Amino acid sequence: MIPTDRRYTREHDWVKFEEGIAILGITDHAQEALGDIVYVELPDIDAEIEIGESYTTVESVKAASPVDSPVSGRVVEVNTELDEKPELLNEDPYGQFIAKIACAEVNQDALLTAGEYEQFLAENKED
Repeated sequence: MIPTDRRYTREHDWVKFEEGIAILGITDHAQEALGDIVYVELPDIDAEIEIGESYTTVESVKAASPVDSPVSGRVVEVNTELDEKPELLNEDPYGQFIAKIACAEVNQDALLTAGEYEQFLAENKED
């Protein structure tokens, strides 16, 4: 089930907005495609992130994948649990965030509702 309390990108990331803070993570589809996640490169606190800029890299046994931000702003918190247990993103991708950003700007055109994301997944399903 895709949570309806957040928005999604076509690159399989999610963003949840809470009082001017964008909470960023990866979707279940992303973690499944990556396979076993072995490392997450967390951004620095106070780093300035631009829309479309890679703010983290998620490494799995298959590949290293940069993750681009759908928002711009300043990093205010990172999920330090991922330093010791990056596999948490496999176990609970919607319950584990990667970073929280004080939002300056949002690329609304790049964001899908849960229903739109579900439709996007269905239309792009690999046979």
